[in-house]
Amino acid sequence: MAVARRTPACVTGDGVSTIRELVDETNKDPGRGEGHENSLTKITIDDLSIKLLHEEFLTPESIVEAGRVVPLKSTANLSTGGTADDVTDEVHPDNIFLAERIARLMHLDICGIDIMTKDVTQPITNKNGAVVEVNAGPGLRMHIAPSAGKPRNVAAPIVDMLFPDGSSGRIPLVAVTGTNGKTTTTRLIAHLASHAGFTPGFTTTDGIYIDGQLVEAGDCSGPRSAALVLADPIVDFAVLECARGGILRSGLGFDKCNVSVVTNISEDHLGIDGIDTIEGLARVKAVVPKCTFDSGYSILNADDDLVFKMREGLSCNIALFSLDACNPRILKHISDGSIAAYVDQGGFYLSVGGEKQLVASIDEVPLTFKGNAECMIKNVMPAILAAFVSDIPVSVIRQGLLSFIPSADSTPGRMNNFEFSNFNVLLDYAHNEDGMLQIQKYAENVQASKKVGIIAAAGDRRPEDISIIGKIAAETFDELIIRHDKDGRGRTNEEITSLLLEGISQVDDEIPVKIISKEIEAAEFAIRHAETGSWIFINTEQVHKTSSFLKELHRLEMDEA
Repeated sequence: MAVARRTPACVTGDGVSTIRELVDETNKDPGRGEGHENSLTKITIDDLSIKLLHEEFLTPESIVEAGRVVPLKSTANLSTGGTADDVTDEVHPDNIFLAERIARLMHLDICGIDIMTKDVTQPITNKNGAVVEVNAGPGLRMHIAPSAGKPRNVAAPIVDMLFPDGSSGRIPLVAVTGTNGKTTTTRLIAHLASHAGFTPGFTTTDGIYIDGQLVEAGDCSGPRSAALVLADPIVDFAVLECARGGILRSGLGFDKCNVSVVTNISEDHLGIDGIDTIEGLARVKAVVPKCTFDSGYSILNADDDLVFKMREGLSCNIALFSLDACNPRILKHISDGSIAAYVDQGGFYLSVGGEKQLVASIDEVPLTFKGNAECMIKNVMPAILAAFVSDIPVSVIRQGLLSFIPSADSTPGRMNNFEFSNFNVLLDYAHNEDGMLQIQKYAENVQASKKVGIIAAAGDRRPEDISIIGKIAAETFDELIIRHDKDGRGRTNEEITSLLLEGISQVDDEIPVKIISKEIEAAEFAIRHAETGSWIFINTEQVHKTSSFLKELHRLEMDEA
């Protein structure tokens, strides 16, 4: 794109002035400044300059004859006072080929090559020149504002390469928020994107994933984690879980998203960080749809009053989903020709412009557990919509749904089933009232000789929120084991146990309850005492650790068999 002949800092004698005076005069050029503030840099007489002068039997106070060039630096850097003359039009075609070949060999999109030669009009060989270095971040000012010759706008082709055909340079970004179902919905959307040929990066409350690989474990639903995904050069489709805590502490890790999803709003984390009501919690979650591009889509739960209300004031497109095909909100939305997803006659349907299309039968989508997991059915619908409005064909969405197999690997801590010879175990992260109610609904369809529940509650929840978990557990299971999180979040284990027992006693004072604080020990006890045909539910905090424990136990059983 451009070639500059660089000359080390120097002055030309006039037969009258000293070298120092010539330097001072040169530095009066308004084009020279300190450092990189201008097109050229002021010349300084430093130790290197003194050494070079000494080699010529000169000092800064010497007066040299008119026309004599006195070098003051050994390198031709603009930053040390050198100059650059444009010689782009003089370069021999062989030298252009050489430069472009070097860039290809170095696998560089932007490349600056330093060559030492006396004449660029002649082909450069090992006899008349040499490549000194190759720069991945070359300086531009020598070309934009040369000391002599034609200025070259070398910034323009770089920008054109980064933003071809007027593109924004952005990748599709889907932001997922809500109370429950965020992580599974995020994972499923990323899976559908991968199935469509994208290289997705996604963040969840259990880690950051790039192209399906876990790169950082832990609660990664905040802006720092979002920035990590967006900075990865191989990611061309981002799905970011946006949790309440991260939004309140640091906002979002992006300015705008193409698609926003709000799964649901239910009572959780109330009384924390100044959020005391469910309406206040909804206002926090509403930040996400409000950050949707006008041309994008906000995907909202039409069965949830607080989520449905979020459509008010949005300037983006709206897509709705519902478990009920006869939901008046869905029917009105469809009659307006808008996009909706809903469940009808045992299938997932998509409505676009009033036209109804079957995406897949509920029973054939593995994530729904043959239709027994209502919470998962709810998660599938917004994922279908997010993929569809991201221009992923329905046929690809269908294949993606059928190939997404729920497991401890694909959906860690979310309805993970472990089938042993004499009993079954379900591992799930259900950590609030709505989560436990979904487990209760699923348990109603489980045939077992005995149902054992290992339950827990986060200590920073309101007393009534902890008690209700105990109450739901007592309604669901025949025996209970209370475990405790590693961090009590302001409450002792005894206080949490007391509140859980308070809820349990509202249902059944006689239900067997054991207290085993450590999660793995509680799981070991339940499995060791499991009777034939029983079903064990483990409410997990240490998802990966407990999952690994169960995997190893299952492997040992298979080896013995």
